[in-house]
Amino acid sequence: METQLDPMTDDLPLMANTSYMLVKHYILDFDVDFKSKVIEGIIVLFFETGSRYRKTSSTGKGSCQSQFGETCKMRASELCHTPVTNVSACSSKTEYNDIAVCGKGEEDTSDKNGNHSNEEQASGISSSKDCCDIENHGNKDFLLVLDCCDLSVLKVEEVDVAAVSGIEKFTRSAELTDVSKELENLRNQIVHELVTLPADRWKEQLYYFTRCSQAPGCGELLFTTGTWSLEIRKSGIQTPTDFPHAIRIWYKTKPEGRSVTWTTDQSGRPCVYTMGSPINNRALFPCQEPPIALSTWQASVQTAAGFVVLMSGENSAEPVQLREGILSWYYYVTMPMPASTFTIAVGCWQEVKQQSFTAAIQTNIEFSLPSSQADFRWHEEVCGHVEYPCRFQNPAARLQAVIPYRVFAPWCLMEHCKECLLQLIPQCLSAAYTTLGTHPFSRLDVLIVPSNFSSLGMASPHIIFLSQSVLPGGSHLCGTRLCHEIAHAWFGLAIGARDWTEEWISEGFATFLEDIFWARAQQQLSHDEVRGQRELKALLRWRRLRDEVQNSEEELQVLRPKKESTGELSESGASVVKHGLKAEKIFMQVHYLKGYFLLQSLARTIGEASYLASLRKFVHRFHGQLVLSQDFLCMLLEDIPEQKKSELTVESIFQNWLDTSGIPKPLLEEGETWKECQLVQQVSGEVTKWIQTNRRIRKSGKKKRKQDEVIFQKEVLFLIQDG
Repeated sequence: METQLDPMTDDLPLMANTSYMLVKHYILDFDVDFKSKVIEGIIVLFFETGSRYRKTSSTGKGSCQSQFGETCKMRASELCHTPVTNVSACSSKTEYNDIAVCGKGEEDTSDKNGNHSNEEQASGISSSKDCCDIENHGNKDFLLVLDCCDLSVLKVEEVDVAAVSGIEKFTRSAELTDVSKELENLRNQIVHELVTLPADRWKEQLYYFTRCSQAPGCGELLFTTGTWSLEIRKSGIQTPTDFPHAIRIWYKTKPEGRSVTWTTDQSGRPCVYTMGSPINNRALFPCQEPPIALSTWQASVQTAAGFVVLMSGENSAEPVQLREGILSWYYYVTMPMPASTFTIAVGCWQEVKQQSFTAAIQTNIEFSLPSSQADFRWHEEVCGHVEYPCRFQNPAARLQAVIPYRVFAPWCLMEHCKECLLQLIPQCLSAAYTTLGTHPFSRLDVLIVPSNFSSLGMASPHIIFLSQSVLPGGSHLCGTRLCHEIAHAWFGLAIGARDWTEEWISEGFATFLEDIFWARAQQQLSHDEVRGQRELKALLRWRRLRDEVQNSEEELQVLRPKKESTGELSESGASVVKHGLKAEKIFMQVHYLKGYFLLQSLARTIGEASYLASLRKFVHRFHGQLVLSQDFLCMLLEDIPEQKKSELTVESIFQNWLDTSGIPKPLLEEGETWKECQLVQQVSGEVTKWIQTNRRIRKSGKKKRKQDEVIFQKEVLFLIQDG
């Protein structure tokens, strides 16, 4: 009997069966067409057998271990129709060279002509308990499930990595001596050797990933698409171990796809970008969405000349001309990250150039180490994550207070960026380094995104999107928002939530740290001025939280909605993000505000200096990993002296802050204390003065005057809060 989830509920399904097969690397080839508002894609995925089917136990060195619960059981539907199998042959011919792998670009002669069709099935959300398809004359075939939505999948095939010239070096490992020389096993062993290369061979690894992605196909695979998934099988293959570990997928996005938005920038020029959709990137490319699917990637993007491609890659890409009027941009990452962090923006962006004097200042401070940062040099040098070229192990990176940065914007906003944003970035980066130490990422692009962007900012690896709304607000609004997004480099990206329902781990920390960063970026402020600003913002945040709690559903106010089941997965690795598709959740601030007040309460209990030292310790211990709330709380409480704990336990914090709706009990009485702050009283006086002035000016219509006064007061408070 099939168990299904209702596709009309507000929970976001994560369908990929990551316990059976885990993607380790993507190679993406995008062709962006602004006329049709379609991205044609060819993607090659490299897999490892999942934790439940590995023949030998992995070293697991520092890897995050999944906890599999009995909750969220999702069984897959049996394929109820015959997948399209008569698609014509077509293979990627993207040409890369050694220079391209180092980030210099590549040449592409891809043949993407192919009029394929696909029977698209609008079935319910489903997944298979044993991931087998009982259709092939009684045989059970293993079913690979990928997260996929709003895509037209054209063809899926196995990649013959054994055909790559020079790949023999990956068949000489001692581990292969007792392995059957059957070609299928050999291909999977080559992929295994490639994805497990040590970190110091990352350039060679990217080179051979590219070579393998160009290898010919060696057989089409059967597939079907559902509402939320792409299901792939190979006839006669019954286990993940024997399933092809390198597959190629041809597909097209749809203009209405929810992962990217096609629009025009503020100068009226066409552009497309990922705007932080609740469904993440599954409508941009088939992928494994669960956070545990940490992977690296390489991407080539072809588009018309005149467009600039920005991505969340490690390198600052330079375009290569493929043919007249067509450019190709190449990016890569070597730090394994969830697929949801992949970001792209294609438009007629203009780089806002620095003045030579500013550039000289940046160069001078780039490798300076403040004297207060001696405690960043931990004796514990071994990182706890899976192996990759980690900046925390790089002596030069550990001393880099300001990483290289660029600013891009539509032409009409360039002057605004020069006047405000450009000079703030090094100050904010340096303040973040002073607080937390090593920058997790090697560079930063900042893009002013189109006016339809629904937030003030969004952070991804190596790139930050900022709303145009922060530019007219002066240095304070622009600086605080920039600090918030920079904080996500540590909390939300380098350290991610193992369960996406624990959004506070990202947003609560970033909200707390934006105040710390901004205070340090404004070095001219006195201690009392910094304290006054924080207390004013705390009062305004408390009022916003109070209003939100009074006007929202209780179930949306809980920071850990799955409670003791948080972090648990089904047997296949599939799960759901509770309320992930609820429309009003996008506009709620409860995860930001309750998380902020929890962290502020903990800092006040143990003292800010000790608390920030604990944050630095947490960053060093958990960067490159996925965490749950208890990972942070347990480590923090271990460092608190007994006399300061004041009955603090993980259980009490869960009960008072994370597992219940409403305003936390410890916070109920604090709203009154902030009113005593001198700056708060000054602001209240200014608001009163302006209201009185407004009364004198507006003499006609009592009802209209009263409405205007209320609106005016709210506008003043809003400007104070965000400015």
